[in-house]
Amino acid sequence: MTLRQPIVAVLGHVDHGKTTLLDYVRGSLVAKGEAGLITQHIGASEIPIGYIKELCGPLLRKMNVRVEIPGLLFIDTPGHEAFTTLRKRGGAIADIAVLVIDVNEGIQPQTLESIRFLRDFKTPFIIALTKIDRIAGWVRKEGASFVEAWANQPKRVQDELEKKLYSIAGQLAVQGFESDRYDRVEDFRQKLSIIPVSGITGEGIPDLLMLLTGLAQRFLKDRLNVTSGEGKGTVLEVNEFKGLGTTIDVILYDGEIKNGDWLVIGIKDIVVTKIRAMLKPNPMKEMRVEKVFLPVRHVTAACGVKIAAPEIEKVVAGSPLRAVSDQRRIEEVRQEISEEVSEVEIDTENRGVMLKADTLGSLEALVKTLKAIEVPIRKAEIGEVTKQDVMEMKSLPKPYIFAFNARLPPDIAKIAGDNKVKVFSSDVIYRLVEGYEKWEKDTAKRREDDMLASVNRPGRFRIMPGYLFRQSKPAIVGVEVMKGIIKPGNKLKKEGNVVGEIKELQRQGENVSDAKAGEQVAVSIEGATVGRNIEEGDELDVSLSHEDVAVLNKLRGRLRGDELELIDELEG
Repeated sequence: MTLRQPIVAVLGHVDHGKTTLLDYVRGSLVAKGEAGLITQHIGASEIPIGYIKELCGPLLRKMNVRVEIPGLLFIDTPGHEAFTTLRKRGGAIADIAVLVIDVNEGIQPQTLESIRFLRDFKTPFIIALTKIDRIAGWVRKEGASFVEAWANQPKRVQDELEKKLYSIAGQLAVQGFESDRYDRVEDFRQKLSIIPVSGITGEGIPDLLMLLTGLAQRFLKDRLNVTSGEGKGTVLEVNEFKGLGTTIDVILYDGEIKNGDWLVIGIKDIVVTKIRAMLKPNPMKEMRVEKVFLPVRHVTAACGVKIAAPEIEKVVAGSPLRAVSDQRRIEEVRQEISEEVSEVEIDTENRGVMLKADTLGSLEALVKTLKAIEVPIRKAEIGEVTKQDVMEMKSLPKPYIFAFNARLPPDIAKIAGDNKVKVFSSDVIYRLVEGYEKWEKDTAKRREDDMLASVNRPGRFRIMPGYLFRQSKPAIVGVEVMKGIIKPGNKLKKEGNVVGEIKELQRQGENVSDAKAGEQVAVSIEGATVGRNIEEGDELDVSLSHEDVAVLNKLRGRLRGDELELIDELEG
């Protein structure tokens, strides 16, 4: 049985070393003058099995791994975008993933987001615990396996790494994953493997490549069978290429593509076109720098390939792609793609928020995330935020638009602001969610503030003997607030009867807006007369209506303990 190379997605929190890790693997070949051993496809890095055998030989023998795959295909796009973009019906095209975690920083918000994607797409993964070379006192052993590097460390450095590793294992346990250092794992199905690595020194890289090779062959064989015939892929990027115009960078995950095949691509506007040219990078160059490509007539999964074809300007990243040689299959394949897209694009018509994203995978990830926190979704679409979107949302109870990696033109942002439509925009889902939750919390607080401002709050004060400043019209007396809060406009009760209304409060000759328990102020009381309906030493309460009490009971969490005591006393 012929197996294709597994597709490996690399994801994790920003600045945790994803790119550095891949750069080391690619750069080590160039530095050795063996650039021919590695073919760097646009958007992907192919690591041939010959290099893996050379680098990992002793480890492969130790782990009893008999190599059957032709190599590993790493998706070469920073962050989780590669993972969310590279989807297919029923999941992601990645066969296995590497979740990168900084040994010194541990699990961060974007790490959690990545874990959620991996869980949702049911993708097996291992942990690359990066930046071990930054542990104080680390003794470098360039390019060594972790097992060798570990044996080279002083006891205190080993203890520090173990401490950090077990801390991260504890964080992973909270997420439902039992984990340990890979060389201590006995059952790879039951326990998540952690490989300490450095993208700077290369330590642990042999272990990482060996483990990916072994796990892929042992547990993923059914996914890796090479299928001949129609090609299935996804569009990673759409860009301009000198001499060819608009081109698409494609990750082919199944089947084959030949010159002359028909391509069916798209999300909303499905494009049917014919291949004009296919290009692969020159294997002797580092493609991110050189951008040199060679024409090819035939490619098989799994690989990355640049394709030129007419009428692909409207294609968006994340679009599913099919390559067919029989023109009679085009309509059937177009229908298959439409069904795949319809599984993600939803429209509940009447309620919820609007979602906009740049790719199908990004949209799916956003839908899953918001459903998990029970945010109702009215509509989910690919593309930038438009005036029509704003106008559609402005009259709804929650006029919110979530833009994930989706363009928000400045003029549309202004229109949204003018129409009180809130747009949450970010290229990271957890920041969208944080922004939304903060907005909801702030909105709820503003609403509660408005409600509190619209009612009388409970308050009680005592007229202090010897502090009579005016007997009537209005009466002015010195008081001490015993419980609650008093404000101008409060009607006052004595033994159940209204005796006047607070006109002003003053402290040290200055007007104040309120006075709380424990404070002493001068109070002018319209309608009261000292010696007739109020006396020095009297205790007066703020008069509360049934409506006041009903609102205050709804907002008990916003009231102080002394205010709650007064309400309960009043109701008792």
